[in-house]
Amino acid sequence: MPARLPLPPSLYADTAVAPAATPPLDTDRNVSVAIVGGGYTGLSTALHLAEQGVEALVLEAQEPGWGASGNNGGHTNPGLKHDPDQIEADFGADLGRRMIEFSYGTTNFTHDLIRRYQIPCEARQNGTLRAAYHEASAAAIKTTAQQCIRRGMPVTYLNREQLREMTGTDRYIGAMLDARGGDLHPLSYARGLARAAVSAGAKVHGETPALSLRRDGSRWRIETPRAVVHADKVLLATNGFTDDLWPALRRTIVPVFSSIAATAPLSDTVARAIMPTRSVLYESGHITVYYRIDQHNRLLMGGRGPMRWIKSPYDVAYLMRYAERLWPQLKGVAWTHGWNSRLAITGDHYPHVHEPAEGILISLGCNGRGVALATAMGAQLARRLIGGAKAEIDMPITGIKPIPMHAFWPMGVTTAVIAGRIRDRLGM
Repeated sequence: MPARLPLPPSLYADTAVAPAATPPLDTDRNVSVAIVGGGYTGLSTALHLAEQGVEALVLEAQEPGWGASGNNGGHTNPGLKHDPDQIEADFGADLGRRMIEFSYGTTNFTHDLIRRYQIPCEARQNGTLRAAYHEASAAAIKTTAQQCIRRGMPVTYLNREQLREMTGTDRYIGAMLDARGGDLHPLSYARGLARAAVSAGAKVHGETPALSLRRDGSRWRIETPRAVVHADKVLLATNGFTDDLWPALRRTIVPVFSSIAATAPLSDTVARAIMPTRSVLYESGHITVYYRIDQHNRLLMGGRGPMRWIKSPYDVAYLMRYAERLWPQLKGVAWTHGWNSRLAITGDHYPHVHEPAEGILISLGCNGRGVALATAMGAQLARRLIGGAKAEIDMPITGIKPIPMHAFWPMGVTTAVIAGRIRDRLGM
């Protein structure tokens, strides 16, 4: 049996609420829906199935929230990577409109769910800033803001002076503020979502990797180390940890490490000077940097780091240096944690939903927006699993298309990160 892996050495692992009871599966089971993957997508889908009386069972190789779900930046950001006009151009007026309404509504959906189940995860909804320090990026953000405003969204475009007041730095020349964004404690949220799913009637089993998946008569058979699951339908929700359980699926995404460094709690004076409104921020650049101040006055800085596991903030020292560039008063502040996890990037930067066989549904590729998007996708996927092909969802269902030259992704990602940092420094 594969060895259980400890949680990454994160701030979240040290401060999260206690995990729900998710014992390994040790008895053969027959269920309506089996879900492979205990991150936000799998847990939310299980919860929404259970709410409607459907027997759902989650198989998680480690523990719920072990992957990127419990180790991300903690931002609940609305929308997709592409602008609304582009989404409608890519998918047509009807589906495009539904994708826009769905994706920009994911943060409200998530925070409403947290309130409904009283999940203790330090959730706040103080807005998301998408900020630019180059003229070209600022112009692109202004275009995005105009498209959102035209559709009646609670979005504002901010100038340099307004941003200086909101961020405590003069780095940015323009930004879009979406009032629906926010933040939370990712691992506490994952554990709370697991607890909510179990309380609704779902079964969630940690330390239970899916070793094989095959058709067995009219049902699907999943082998695990200690037991076999037979299910009418199966959802694969493995995202950045997708393997070869389903043919060619692993080659449809690029697993990219995203890293975070966290300070010790800052003094009230320093914390008030940095992001005083407590909005979260992500930069519009070739290599995205994102950050927030949590409820305990810690600064969490995130961005691309080594394409390997890290254990220290000094593994991403560039984030520490960049923070001091933004706020010189941070010089000498202690950085206590540095960690990362893998998220899934798709070739077209859209989330991917597949139905490659009867009774098989796949959802992966959140492209760095997984907290709110994956949570809200759970309700969509549950609807499809219950209603079948007649139950339309607000995302396209596409065929599995492996990324060309996928074997070279580690080299390609490293090269892209280096090139992106150079272009950002040069203002290209």
